[in-house]
Amino acid sequence: MTDTLEMRALIVDSANAPLRLVSMQRPTPRAGQVLVRVKASGVNPLDGKIRAGQAAHARQPLPAILGMDLAGIVEAVGEGVSAWQPGDEVYAMATGIGGAQGSLAEYAAVDARLLAAKPDNLSMREAAGLPLVLITAWEGLVDRARVRAGQKVLIHGGAGGVGYVAIQIARAFGAEVFATGSARHQAIIEGVGATFIDRHCEVEAYVAQHTAGEGFDIVYDTVGGETLDASFKAARVYHGHVVSCLGWGQHSLAPLSFRGATYSGVFTLLPLLTGVGREQHGQILRQAAQLIEAGKLKPMMDARTFTLENAESAHELLVSGAAQGRLVIEV
Repeated sequence: MTDTLEMRALIVDSANAPLRLVSMQRPTPRAGQVLVRVKASGVNPLDGKIRAGQAAHARQPLPAILGMDLAGIVEAVGEGVSAWQPGDEVYAMATGIGGAQGSLAEYAAVDARLLAAKPDNLSMREAAGLPLVLITAWEGLVDRARVRAGQKVLIHGGAGGVGYVAIQIARAFGAEVFATGSARHQAIIEGVGATFIDRHCEVEAYVAQHTAGEGFDIVYDTVGGETLDASFKAARVYHGHVVSCLGWGQHSLAPLSFRGATYSGVFTLLPLLTGVGREQHGQILRQAAQLIEAGKLKPMMDARTFTLENAESAHELLVSGAAQGRLVIEV
């Protein structure tokens, strides 16, 4: 590029349109913002839904630059920002929602409150694969359910993006962790220290086997639908707490009520959409960075690499469900 005020970015013009590589004006950080030189952009299922025009709750009208997760280097800071300086390495879920420019670009201007220092032992690519799933898992287990040592925690979908991280967070807090999944995911689930439960097993059977019929202290549903209904039946009497990041649809709360248990929903996008609570997202990433640097938390990465030029291939993998871990586009 000859004009240093320009950048390359990928734009989706309309629903299901291809990713189009363009040169455009580089953003300028406003008061309270940081300009980040994006080094890597995480790919999430929600990106695919926005691209398909099926994510009204994300409030991201097309045409748009996609990408919520990023890792990169601070290029400049806006007025009133003192916590960050040019050259700082950061990671965040900070873009691509509510009309904001996404991270599939060489630069992004983001709210400084959403940023955290990138863990030293992660590459930019690894760090960009974590923020959304990490914040979602943390909000459910730590902020809502108050996970602690000695508890029995059940994670539904333990090999998924949120579930894989949730297992590690619960174990780092001292809980005994169990996780459901398909038989082909058993090694992945057991590899991060959880007891594997086949997802086809009846609720009553695994509650009897692993909790002597008492139920789990915390059940985190990352699957939704019938799995959330099953979660209500797996909660511990009086003290059980069910959390779901996919609590859509209609569900009977009777099984939960009959146990005297409680429920919390997690909607990770809320601070980005409302502006309220953004400091908490940055704080979560900072606290999690301590676990990462202590070797207690790691991302599961798909081995394939992508750039802006072949990002379409990453989105095809996302839609097909063939990814073996987190997909990241290196910018």
